[in-house]
Amino acid sequence: MDASQIDFAAVLHAQGPDPERAETLQLYGRFVGSWDAEITAHGADGISHQARGEIHFGWVLQGRAIQDVWMIPRLSERSTAPVFPIAGNWYGTTIRVYDPTIDAWRIYWIDPATNAFRQQIGRAQGPDIVQEGTTESGVHTRWSFTEITTNSFHWLGEAKPAGSPDWRLVVEVRAQRR
Repeated sequence: MDASQIDFAAVLHAQGPDPERAETLQLYGRFVGSWDAEITAHGADGISHQARGEIHFGWVLQGRAIQDVWMIPRLSERSTAPVFPIAGNWYGTTIRVYDPTIDAWRIYWIDPATNAFRQQIGRAQGPDIVQEGTTESGVHTRWSFTEITTNSFHWLGEAKPAGSPDWRLVVEVRAQRR
């Protein structure tokens, strides 16, 4: 078979987690599936904006990683929705890979729709998942999954400029499994 006959989606996607790592991979594996999302973006001026979005998680790379796609607005509304204030219209993907050498997850967010590229390290913190990193301009980021149940989660996107003692909530997402 030559390269033109290979189904890219078939070689990327996996049916489930790598059996050797299945338990560890459930930190994010529990999110596999499709989610409806209500997003609130919080401006530094105290004004908030709401939008609807969707999130899709799946197993990839022979079940050794989780990949997701986050969209604001929903796919069915993309052609007619205005630009979402503060956060922009997302159409990005995250690759999440567990790294046993640091006992944590390496997180790579890529959103060509908003020209955002982030690297973070993620770990469980009690019942939550907390991911932290630093942007190219030195802003610290913290993205947290909280209030996690089988059918819902609350995601918080926070930022702290270099030298600032305080985190500021920028975006929050309330997700419900479809």
